[in-house]
Amino acid sequence: MEHASAVATLDAHGTVTGWSEGARRLTGYPAEEVVGRDARDLLARDVPPADLSGLAGPALLRHRDGSTVALCLRGAPLLGATGAPDGFAVTVEPPGEPGRVLTGDTFQQSSLAMSVHDTGQRYLRVNDTARRMLGLPEEELIGRRLPEIMEEVDANGSGFLRHLQQVVDTGRPAHYETFTPASSLLGEHAWTVEMWPVRDTSGEVTAVAVAGFETTEQHRARQRLGLLNAAATGIGTTLDVVRTAEELIGFLVPRFADFASVDLLDWVLGADEPLAVPAEEIELRRVAHRAATEDFPRASVHLGEMDAYPPYSAPARALREGRAVRTGPGDPGFDRWMRVRNEQAPYNRAYRERVRSTLAVPLMARGTTLGVVVAVRAAPRPPHVDDDTVLAEELASRAAVCIDNARRFARERSTALALQHSLLPKGMPGQAAVEVAHRYLPSVSAAGIGGDWFDVIPLSGSRVALVVGDVVGHGIPSTATMGRLCTAVRTLADVDLPPDELLTHLDDLVTHLTAGDGGNEVAELGATCLYAVYDPVTRVLTMAAAGHPAPALVLPDGTARLVRMTAGPPLGVGGLPFEATELELPEGSVVALYTDGLVEDRDRDVDHATAELCRALTAPANSLETLCDTVLKAVMPEEPGDDVALLLARTRALGTDRIRTWDVLPDPAHVATVRRSVIEQLADWGLDEVAFVTELVVSELVTNAIRYGEPPIQLRLIRDTALICEVSDASSTSPHLRRAHAYDEGGRGLLLVAQLTQRWGSRQTGGGKTIWAEQPLPEQ
Repeated sequence: MEHASAVATLDAHGTVTGWSEGARRLTGYPAEEVVGRDARDLLARDVPPADLSGLAGPALLRHRDGSTVALCLRGAPLLGATGAPDGFAVTVEPPGEPGRVLTGDTFQQSSLAMSVHDTGQRYLRVNDTARRMLGLPEEELIGRRLPEIMEEVDANGSGFLRHLQQVVDTGRPAHYETFTPASSLLGEHAWTVEMWPVRDTSGEVTAVAVAGFETTEQHRARQRLGLLNAAATGIGTTLDVVRTAEELIGFLVPRFADFASVDLLDWVLGADEPLAVPAEEIELRRVAHRAATEDFPRASVHLGEMDAYPPYSAPARALREGRAVRTGPGDPGFDRWMRVRNEQAPYNRAYRERVRSTLAVPLMARGTTLGVVVAVRAAPRPPHVDDDTVLAEELASRAAVCIDNARRFARERSTALALQHSLLPKGMPGQAAVEVAHRYLPSVSAAGIGGDWFDVIPLSGSRVALVVGDVVGHGIPSTATMGRLCTAVRTLADVDLPPDELLTHLDDLVTHLTAGDGGNEVAELGATCLYAVYDPVTRVLTMAAAGHPAPALVLPDGTARLVRMTAGPPLGVGGLPFEATELELPEGSVVALYTDGLVEDRDRDVDHATAELCRALTAPANSLETLCDTVLKAVMPEEPGDDVALLLARTRALGTDRIRTWDVLPDPAHVATVRRSVIEQLADWGLDEVAFVTELVVSELVTNAIRYGEPPIQLRLIRDTALICEVSDASSTSPHLRRAHAYDEGGRGLLLVAQLTQRWGSRQTGGGKTIWAEQPLPEQ
């Protein structure tokens, strides 16, 4: 009990101010002999400094009778009205409880930063690790709140004071993680903090104990892993080289660096083949950069500009050596590079003096060097370490693959676009059947350019073929297939097949293409096509479709509608028929042919889009060109996922005054009468200059029809942009040129026609065939 009741109080200078009866019994000194004396006079041996600072430990006291007494003492600060310690209460640990001493030593020597705070958040106890962390002796901590020592303690959102108060209010332990920035008193560190209440014998919370475990390395590892995971989905969201570089910079600044830039070799932004990295000075184009603090530093190289990097600079070394290069102050190459930069951009000198390290990582993908990314850290941030280099290399590797993908996409898109433009008609051929306007807008989606195409093909008899098609798929294969189909349609159109028969032959071609190259050429799903023929003489539009959207029709009275027709199967299905639809159109009607990219979209109703198309076609416009723009603006999706082709044709009609028809008797003697009639008609048209040639052509064609064809026989002259002569009969046998021998009496007729006219040919009709020849009109 003596040990339990032995208590002494000391003032802040170590003078004894109180002495209990228990203390008298232990030491033999009555209170009147001790109070007012320095407590050190009672020590038989000086107490170790560590025990003094810890306020606990063994002590050897001098007894009044001259003997010594070994005791384990513990001191507790006595706080004054201001909260600062005014003195200490010293007690004696009961004998036989060495665990308490051990517990105190454990607290004091723990590798964790530990402290005890009263309910007013003031320090009561601080162990050695906490004192070293704060850089202050214990006497400067006891009785003070943490914000008085670290003004920014809660400015960074750590919540230290809030959690202390939470433990006092709730009486429950608290656990949280916090991070102090490089600018704080503690430096850049992460902590896991445990707080728990300390209760007296009545159970009331009298203090809060705190233990902090430093988790900086684990925190940085989690940050690196989180950055990599985010980069996996955040870099390369588009197939755009510059945008990908900007996304990489967005991940580096400010989390990884204070300033970062991406410079690319110039050929990466074009369509050129990869070039080797120069051995000496390297010129790069700046595509992205960012600073953690706005306008500081100001970029020495502006976006889009070229900059030359000397061989000793970190970017040049990284490109040349194909590895990450980490440099900083003290490195000869770095110091030399900074001197050059200071001469080029002296306004950034203050920032360069703060630079702690520079990390340059080459952007390499599939064995090709594309450029370099540079990350800079400045004080107070610590320089890059090995783990940072590994992280930067991983980020650069992912970004390089995305940049290379974007480069390859841009190159393929450019190639496909050039190929497609070379295959699409440059200008509309001369013909009088329709007035045409067209638009072609390539896709800007990641899928690439599609296989949309259109064509206007002049046919015999002043007729014209209007074609629009779409190859399923995107990229160069679709564009190449589109070219093959476009060529095939022109070839079949030259044979002058009806629309349904032409699509049948085209379907056979696509089927052969699909079977011949495993379905890759036509994407296994074939293609769609709409083929229409307009005859200005009869004003009849004949059309057939192979899985293609029906055209829209605007009549002269302003009404618009979709043409009702059988869509037919897509090209490449094979074995199914195509049906032709005929419409007689008033002169001035507008026919709109288009591809599905104009009206179809994943978030769009097709019926609603086609209704918008019909409404847009009725909008007032002073020309077809203006109407094309109006339709695209009103109907096309904001971000079309497919190519868009639009072909508008306004019909014209040839009046009866420009057409003359004769029925020919199947008698050779009647040929002379036909010739005279033709001469008279040409005289009425004012075409006497071509009368001689026309007479010979009519004579040869009519004679051949009488001799080799079958009645009925008919002759028709059409005065259009050319003078057209047509002879029809009931025979389906097509004529052909042959070389006549010297003594042959015949065989020279068609050769003579071919020599005298601009072009000639034959076409099959429902009742036989028609042989035609065109000759240019004389200049007026």
